[in-house]
Amino acid sequence: MTINQHLGELYGLPAFDFPDAEAEVELPEPDAVAWRIAGDVYDAEEEWTDAFARFLATVHTTRVRALIVGAWTDAYETDSSAATAALLAARDRLPALRALFLGDLVMEEAELSWIQQSDVTGLLTGFPELVEFGVRGGTGLEFHALTHSALSKLVVETGGLPAEVVRGVGGSDLPALEHLELWLGDSSYGADSEVSDLEPILSGARLPRLRHLGLRNSEIQDAIAAAVAAAPVVDRLRTLDLSMGTLGDEGAAALLAGRPLTHLDFLDLHHNYFTEPLRQRLRDTLEPAGVRLDLNDDDADSYEDKDGTVQRFVAIGE
Repeated sequence: MTINQHLGELYGLPAFDFPDAEAEVELPEPDAVAWRIAGDVYDAEEEWTDAFARFLATVHTTRVRALIVGAWTDAYETDSSAATAALLAARDRLPALRALFLGDLVMEEAELSWIQQSDVTGLLTGFPELVEFGVRGGTGLEFHALTHSALSKLVVETGGLPAEVVRGVGGSDLPALEHLELWLGDSSYGADSEVSDLEPILSGARLPRLRHLGLRNSEIQDAIAAAVAAAPVVDRLRTLDLSMGTLGDEGAAALLAGRPLTHLDFLDLHHNYFTEPLRQRLRDTLEPAGVRLDLNDDDADSYEDKDGTVQRFVAIGE
């Protein structure tokens, strides 16, 4: 599995590519779209910061509600700090900004684990009225504990999420957060968190409004499922997403034996390694209560070592 499509929308607004300088394109109303500003990763004729400066000079930015930061030059070896600095320098010109996504790169531009990120904490503290924030790429990513009273949705997509980022999110006071999604990843690509690092999130103490929790794409998905099964935060969720990882019968059995999940609207467990008996137990227990399930395992890939040990893989590592 790879990321092969750019974001189609952000903040409920359709994505619109800010055109090249030479292009003759009629621009939409500033508040009608999520503006994607991007250059070329390879042999770029215009740096991302120059494209952004052109955007500031062209669009009535006081009405812009959503921004998508796309590819920057040499994103596989140059981090996102120049883009973040440019955004922060322009914050007074973006008073209506409510949604920001940093790193909308697809496989042809840079594999997920190749994207060089930086400290994104300043973007949240610098834009205190952001409602949605997302970032793609875990290499070099930093996220320190903070307080943000407006943020409702936080998405971190990585092939390997550093433990310090998990702890930073868990240590943050986010009273308005309703949607939290972390792609934890594979240790071969930088994932080094343990289940204990998730405890502040699973307790829900700093997340009173959380309704969607996604702990995805993890090589320790069975252990995470066992922790989630006993987590206080589960009682307030409407949707739970433990997809894209190495979840097997052990994790599924833990979910069935833990706190009731029959109050959920949706349980997403796709890309799993269940045997049919556990798959059927999930259906029999949850579907009669009206819980929608995604148990698709079409993309799950594994192989057997010479000693008979089955090796499982997350959906997206590299």
